Amino acid sequence: MSTTAELLKGAAELFPGEVVTSAHVRHLELPHGAGRFALITLDNGFDHTKPTTFGPGSLANLNVAIDQVEAEAAAGEIVGVGVTGKPFIFAVGADLKGVELLKNHDDALAIGKGGHEVFKRLAGLAVPTFAYYNGAAMGGGVEVGLHCSYRTVSKALPAFSLPEVFLGLVPGWGGCALLPNLIGADKAVSVIIENSLNQNKQLKGKQVFELGIADALFEGADFLEQSLIWTAQVLKGDVKVERPDVDRGEAWDQAVARGTAIADSKVHGAAPAAYRALDIIAAAKSGDLQAGFDAEDKALADLIMGGELRAGIYSFNLVQKRGKRPAGAPDKNLARPVSKVGVVGAGLMASQLALLFLRRLEVPVVLTDIDQERVDKGVGYVHAEIDKLLGKRRINQDKANRLKALVSGVLDKAEGFSDADFIIEAVFEEIGVKQQVFAEVEAVAPAHAILATNTSSLSVTEMASKLKHPERVVGFHFFNPVAILPLLEIVRGERTDDAALATAFGVAKKLKKTAVLVKDAPAFVVNRILTRFMGEIQNVIDEGTPVEVAEKAVEPLGLPMSPLVLLELVGPAIGLHVSETLNRAFPERFTVSPNLAAVVKAGKRGFYVYSAENDFKPELDPEVAALLKQGDVVLTEEQVRDRVLDAVAQEIGLMLDEGVVAEAQDIDLCLITGAGWPFHLGGITPYLDREGVSERVTGKRFLEAGVASVPA
Repeated sequence: MSTTAELLKGAAELFPGEVVTSAHVRHLELPHGAGRFALITLDNGFDHTKPTTFGPGSLANLNVAIDQVEAEAAAGEIVGVGVTGKPFIFAVGADLKGVELLKNHDDALAIGKGGHEVFKRLAGLAVPTFAYYNGAAMGGGVEVGLHCSYRTVSKALPAFSLPEVFLGLVPGWGGCALLPNLIGADKAVSVIIENSLNQNKQLKGKQVFELGIADALFEGADFLEQSLIWTAQVLKGDVKVERPDVDRGEAWDQAVARGTAIADSKVHGAAPAAYRALDIIAAAKSGDLQAGFDAEDKALADLIMGGELRAGIYSFNLVQKRGKRPAGAPDKNLARPVSKVGVVGAGLMASQLALLFLRRLEVPVVLTDIDQERVDKGVGYVHAEIDKLLGKRRINQDKANRLKALVSGVLDKAEGFSDADFIIEAVFEEIGVKQQVFAEVEAVAPAHAILATNTSSLSVTEMASKLKHPERVVGFHFFNPVAILPLLEIVRGERTDDAALATAFGVAKKLKKTAVLVKDAPAFVVNRILTRFMGEIQNVIDEGTPVEVAEKAVEPLGLPMSPLVLLELVGPAIGLHVSETLNRAFPERFTVSPNLAAVVKAGKRGFYVYSAENDFKPELDPEVAALLKQGDVVLTEEQVRDRVLDAVAQEIGLMLDEGVVAEAQDIDLCLITGAGWPFHLGGITPYLDREGVSERVTGKRFLEAGVASVPA
C-alpha cells in the first residue's frame, strides 16, 4: 500500500458519515487521431442536484484512479488524462461533516496532507492533464483542477469559488500556492479574500476564463465534446496555450497589502483565516510550491482546531439546512394559494415589497396610498427597477412588459383588494395607524385573505385585536434592503391560526427568503438584540466614554460595520423609535439615549460626516459633537466590550426563556441573515460561549460543548 493510500485509510476512519465520491476511468479516442485518452469522472452516485465532495474516502478513490492512469501513462498507452464531473456539478470541495469531530492537530494535519498528496499526483503524471469544469466548482473542486496542466470551463457554469476564508479556513489543497502563480497575486487575492469576505461571492464561467484560471471557454450544451476537440488540438500542437507572465515584483506585495486592507475592513483582525491565507500568498511569490503546500497543511490544521471554523460550519448549516426547514412551521398543506397581492402604502419600503412580490410570485400586485401622487410614485419606482433589470439583461423585454402589466396602483382599497389573497401593510410605525389600516382592509378583503404587517417592533396581537378575524393576521418583518437581506421574521400573534401561518411560510419560500418563526414579543429578534447592543454603546457614550473608544471596543467581533455606522444605515429616527418601544416594554434594561434624541431632533442623518480629504472615512460630525452631553465616567475598550457583551448575553437568555424563538440556533440564523453578522462568529451565541460570557451572565452555555466549538 502506498504512503498516500495509508494516510487516507487512517483519515477515513475519522469521517464515518462521508458521502463517498467515486472516480470512474474510461478511455476514448480523441478526435483527429490525437490518440487514446483517459477521462476520470467524479460522481457520488446521487441525483444530479446533489453536490460531489471530497473526504478521505473520496480522495482514496481518486488516488486509485490515478494509480491506473499513471501506469497507463508510463507504459505509453495514453496521451493525456482529463478530470470532469457529473452533469452540472464538477466538485464542490471538501466534505466538512467529519471536520467537527476532529480532536487533535495531527488528525487535522492528515486531512490537508491527504488532499495534497492525491492532487499533486495529477501534476506529476508523465502526460498532460486537463480539468473540464463542466459545472459548479468550489474549494477542493477548484483546486484539483489547478493541479492540472490545462483547464476548460463551461459558459453555463453557475458557481465557482474558493470559499474557505468565508468559513474560517484557507484554500488548503493548493489554492493559496497555485492560484497566484497562475493568474497573479492581485487576481488571486480577489478570488481567495475579496470574494470570500463579500458573502462568498461566486464567479460565472465567463469570469473564470477572463481571469485566466481556465484556458478555454465553451458552451454548456456540448461542453465536454468541445473540450475534447480542444484537448486534441493542444496535444497535436495545433493550439498553443499562452499565459501572461506573472509579475513577481512590487505588484505582488501591493496585492497582499490590498488583501490585508480588505480583511481589516471586513473582520478587523478578529478572524485569522484571511490573514493566514494572505501569508501563504505572500510567500508564494518565490514560486516554491512545496513550501506553499506545507504552509497550507499547517494553516489548515491550526484553523480546523480553532473555533472560527467550527462556528463557520455551524453558520453554513444554519443557512443551508435550518433556514430551509424552519423550526415550528405548520403543515405546508394548510397554506392557501396566493394569486394576487395587495400592498398598503407606496413609500420606499412598500415599493420594495411590491417589486419583490412581483418578481418572485409573478402575480398581480396592487399598491394603495392616501393620494394619487404617492401611488404613482410607488408604481413608478417598480417600473424603473424593472427597466434596470432589463438594462442589465437580467430579464428580456417580454418579461419586463409582463411584469409592468401586473403592477398597478389605486386609491380605493375596495377596488384594489376585493380579490386579493395576501395583503401586507408598510405604513407609519404607529399602532393606531396600523389598526386603522387593518380595519379598512378587513372591510373590503375576501374572507380567506391573509393580512400581514411589516412592523419592526409593534405587537401583532394588539394590531389585530380590534378586527373581527384576528386569526388571519401575521407578522411579516423584512429587513432593509429588502432585495438583499434574506431574513424574514414571521410573527405569530396570540390568535394567528395555522392556515395564516402556513400561507405566510409558503409565500416566504416563494420569495426565496429565510423564514424564522418568532413569538409576538417587542421588536422580535434582530431589532431587540441590536437595540440592546446599540443601547449599551449609547449608554457608555452618554456616561462619558469617547465615541471612538466605544466604537473601537467592539471591533474584535468583526461585525460588518461599526454600531454608529449601522445606526446611520437604519436611520437615527427609526433607532430612537425602536428604543422607545422597548423602553416601554422593558424599562429596566432598555434606555432612551438623550443624545440620540437630540441628534434626531436636529434632523441629523447620523453621527458621522464623510469627506474626500479623509478618504470618505467616518469622522464625528462637529454639529453632533456640539449636541452631545456626556458625563465623566470614561471606560476602556475592554470594559465597554464586556459591558456590551454581557447585555447581549442577558437579553438572549431572557428571549430564550420567553420562547421568542425555539432555540439559540434561531437567534444566530436571524443575526446572520438579517443583520449580516459574520459566519466566523456563528452569529453570536458561539462567540459568547467561547468567550465565557454566556456562563458568566446566565450560568450556562447557549449551545452544547462541541457545537460550533472544539470538542472537549
